[in-house]
Amino acid sequence: EEEEEEEGVRITPQLLKASTGEFALESILLLRLRGRGIAHLGCLGDCANLEWLDLSGNAIAQLGPLASLQSLAVLNLAGNRVASLEPLGSCRNLQSLNVAGNRVRSLRQLRCLTGLRRLESLRLRDPLARLANPLCLSAPAYRAALADMFPGLKAIDGERLSGRGSDFYQLCRDLDSSLGRGGGGNTTTTTAGACPEAAQPWVEAGFWEPRPPRRSSIMEEAYKQFGEVVRECRELSRSADDTIAQAERALSGRPDPNSFVF
Repeated sequence: EEEEEEEGVRITPQLLKASTGEFALESILLLRLRGRGIAHLGCLGDCANLEWLDLSGNAIAQLGPLASLQSLAVLNLAGNRVASLEPLGSCRNLQSLNVAGNRVRSLRQLRCLTGLRRLESLRLRDPLARLANPLCLSAPAYRAALADMFPGLKAIDGERLSGRGSDFYQLCRDLDSSLGRGGGGNTTTTTAGACPEAAQPWVEAGFWEPRPPRRSSIMEEAYKQFGEVVRECRELSRSADDTIAQAERALSGRPDPNSFVF
């Protein structure tokens, strides 16, 4: 059972087993303890194989027990009281970290995470949940600094930094910019009195008309097999009718045994 203290709830083996249904702490791979009033991580460090952990919406200030979670990949600490992230520097497999709504005041407090080579997503601010850190308010350009500090990051505050998504986004921005400004080498000018050429449609006539629905090859094959089954059934029905008719003719021509004269 949860052990209540004046400062808040402490994580105990009983709490973990009741929350997960596991009999051994080493068997816990995923753990969600959101909004439980937790202030002390207690024996959480004994969950040696833990990979996914959600502790958001609690009253946690010290992260010491998390240092032993070498398999931890996803950690959500949003909405707590964390100021020091030092213990997380030992979580070598950490890939996603959410510390929005805590007490991180400077970039210096994040330098302990620079050794996490697998860290891809870092969140310090969550506008939808109205969560932020003092750093987000005191240094509005913190995202650029984080990108320099963590070259392997792919997302900061939920916004993608690298990969196909950002490349496509940048391409669209460049295209919109060129069209909006009217600049570019493809623009032509007309002399005074000259008639400009008539604008040509971008696509052929009827391009936007709805096309008749097409059945997939799977549906076509299903219809074909169904038709073959129907034809086989009809042939079997005719064959059965012929057999019954022959049997009836044979029975009708058979002599009555009571008509024999001895």
